[in-house]
Amino acid sequence: MKNLRPATANDINRISAIENACFPEAEAASLDSFKKRFAAFPECFFVLEIEGEIVGHVNGCIYDRPELPDALYADATLHCPNGQYQTVFGLAVSPEYQRNGYASLLIQHLIKVSQKRGQLGIVLTCKDYLIDFYKRNGFEHLGQSASSHGGVSWNDMLLTF
Repeated sequence: MKNLRPATANDINRISAIENACFPEAEAASLDSFKKRFAAFPECFFVLEIEGEIVGHVNGCIYDRPELPDALYADATLHCPNGQYQTVFGLAVSPEYQRNGYASLLIQHLIKVSQKRGQLGIVLTCKDYLIDFYKRNGFEHLGQSASSHGGVSWNDMLLTF
């Protein structure tokens, strides 16, 4: 049985473990970072459970512009509760559960929540190999990002409602 739900503080350790299984160390958020982010914007964390086990998550702060500057990753206080755009810091599905459509379930859930909140869209950055995935989920590829998060090249993606 699948269950998409808001994350709780008790989920943060599992969210961190999934993040570390899916991203290189330079790109993955630390457990401490997740705790700070969750304290600042818990309403922006969602998990997917399969048979009661958390297998994926999506999270990011709300911002007032359709961009995702690197400063947002490091400073949870930049969250703008009344901002117009939801950002995505991380979308991750535990490796043993990948290729089952769960990442799409998570991003589509975030899209619905953001629309209900009256936001104008969702902004994120992704690596080249994920551009088509996000396009299939309604995002527009805006080109190479100025982000240097984790020391790698990223692409700016935007979904407007």
